[in-house]
Amino acid sequence: GDRKGVRYLMPGIKVYYCPFVPMTDQDCLPTFMASLPLLRWIFVREVIGIVHAHQATSVLAHESLAYAAALGLKTVYTDHSLFGFDDVASLVLNRVLEASLSTVGAAICVSHVCRENLILRAALDPTMVHAIPNAVDASKFTPNPLLGRNDNNGRIKVVVISRLVYRKGIDLLVGIIPIVCKAFDHVDFIVGGDGPKRLALEEQVERHQLQERVEFLGAVPHHEVAQVLARGQVFVNCSLTESFCIALLEAASCGLFVVSTNVGGVSEVLPSPQMMYLSEPTIESLALHVSRAIHRQEEIRSSGKKNEETLLLWETHKRIKCMYSWNSVAQRTARVYDAVMDAPRLGFLERLARYKSVGHGRGLAGYLTCLVAMMIHFCLLVLEWWQPRHLIDVVPDIRLTSSSQLDDDNANNPAATKHDGIISSLEGYSEIENKKRN
Repeated sequence: GDRKGVRYLMPGIKVYYCPFVPMTDQDCLPTFMASLPLLRWIFVREVIGIVHAHQATSVLAHESLAYAAALGLKTVYTDHSLFGFDDVASLVLNRVLEASLSTVGAAICVSHVCRENLILRAALDPTMVHAIPNAVDASKFTPNPLLGRNDNNGRIKVVVISRLVYRKGIDLLVGIIPIVCKAFDHVDFIVGGDGPKRLALEEQVERHQLQERVEFLGAVPHHEVAQVLARGQVFVNCSLTESFCIALLEAASCGLFVVSTNVGGVSEVLPSPQMMYLSEPTIESLALHVSRAIHRQEEIRSSGKKNEETLLLWETHKRIKCMYSWNSVAQRTARVYDAVMDAPRLGFLERLARYKSVGHGRGLAGYLTCLVAMMIHFCLLVLEWWQPRHLIDVVPDIRLTSSSQLDDDNANNPAATKHDGIISSLEGYSEIENKKRN
């Protein structure tokens, strides 16, 4: 939106809203080093040691990695997507990524398939690429069997929550809805999400007169996703390409049985067939496996033991909670950071040698990358003269009061709140900065 400046988030996270105009999908146009003064100022002011960039299509990520390398900072890159090798867009992006990652300290991928894909695309040393999967906050995605029973009136609900775009396999969903609804009179669909493929879905539903059995929710805010998932028993993912898919974890954590296309790193997410059926990315195969999941749900219900059904939901939730946690992700990422910080820094000539190797040392790619690196180096020399490093105020470390201490303070002083405590802490640091300036 139009948010500007710096915002503080709990616990102690500082967010800089840079004045970059997004072009599409929240990605901005290349700035051609116009962003260098601002990013250098942030890196120096915040005493940054590691620059961690995400996403191959992010212009800000590529520019940050290049600037950080020129400033002598350590860099880490995380990839979340899979890209091919047989179209012009992917080939150009892969070459840019190879140039950006030629001086990176380590790379993280969200699955082993994603890791192999990145190693091939960016010509990276496999020993520096780590597979660290995503996770889910299981406390926010819990089963609610009472909601499902009361809302469904004995009917089985199949839930789909996704961006309604081609890459998410919505054309497959268009094909399976009439097949499944014809085979099972007691099955309904709940579709959450929005996108250009929504019209095709609505036309198919209208063509087969399924308006009473397919519910379109539109875009679902993330804090409402768990409530929507709790209404169903089966979750369907139709993606044509997927490196991990957190939506599968969220659905399984809510107790839903998952049916997904077997693409990318999906097979690594959940155990099959205990918690998920894997399908080929075709209408026939997907409809078959959705039918199997519905039959499985019918068998559970036919037992007549609601307590066992509820127990099964919570057992699935507990397995997800044990398998995936953000604490584990943070610990593994911290070990990557430690290894990167222990590695020696690359000198200017060493970086040029790596940039020259882009494209396996053949063609113009390596020389163009070296030229860009030298231009960045020259611009940094000008910035050091125009805005010397010692004139940039360094922000002191913020040590926020722990939540337990804040609770004790609030108990002693009912008028105080946690928000007030944070504001007072930040005001104190503002006073420190003002004194330094004076």
